[in-house]
Order: sequence, then C-alpha cells, then structure tokens
Amino acid sequence: MPDALKKPVTILIADDDPDDRELIREAFEENRLANELRFVEDGEELMDYLNRRGRYADPAPAPRPGIILLDLNMPRKDGREALQELKSDPRFRAIRVVIMTTSKAEEDVVRSYDLSAASYITKPVTFDRLVEVVRALGKYWLEIVELPPHGTEPAN
Repeated sequence: MPDALKKPVTILIADDDPDDRELIREAFEENRLANELRFVEDGEELMDYLNRRGRYADPAPAPRPGIILLDLNMPRKDGREALQELKSDPRFRAIRVVIMTTSKAEEDVVRSYDLSAASYITKPVTFDRLVEVVRALGKYWLEIVELPPHGTEPAN
C-alpha cells in the first residue's frame, strides 16, 4: 500500500503509572509522531480493550492497535499474564508487543521473548532518554517495519 494511503498505526500503552503515561505522551509529541495513542492502566483493562468488553464495546473510541507498549508490573493482571493471554489468542497474535518496563530481571526478558514479545526495553530514567527511545521506536516500528493491516481482525 502506498505510504500516502496508510493509516497511522494506533499505539496502545498499558501502564499503571499516570506519570509514566504522561511522559510517554509528551515523548511522542516531542518527536512529532502523529500516531493515535490509547492508554489502559492494567492487564485486565488491556484485555477488555482488545476484546471490546465494557467501556470498550464500541470500536470507534477503541481502535485495534498495531503496537502495544506493555509495562510488566501492573495491578490486577500484570503485563506477563496479559502478554501470555493475548499471544495465545489467534485474533491478537499479529499485534506487535513491545515491553517497556522498569524490570531488568533476566527471567522477565527471557519469558517476554518466549511469549513472543517483539522487543524488550527498560524504561529510561530521564525524559531526554525517553524521547530518544520513542524516536527510535517510531523510526523502526512506524517507518521501517511493515506491520500487518491493523484495521481488520482475523477471522476466528
């Protein structure tokens, strides 16, 4: 599909920390990335969003994401559980999941890749570094990589 006809990829960010969510939003703005950002606060809400349950039943305000930025350490259902659940569902396997978390634990890195995470990034500690990380993410995932069409859901 020619670039002019491509719709911007919706990015769904699952992170329980309101400060981190705001910093991520600001880092996207700083990099002038026009992608639509959607936020959920934990793994339960992530799965509600993807499965169109509850307040996400209407697809208009909850477009299917092409990329999920997933924190591992969240309440209710953590990112590890959510990653396992979404990657075991054929409807969601094509969605690229980038882990962005404070955890540097080797077991989290290994398990995330075992569960088909596309990338694993340790959250930067400074805003300037976050801006650099988001710039690199944008360059790679939104300009270089060809993602599957994101407006349609595969048949069950």
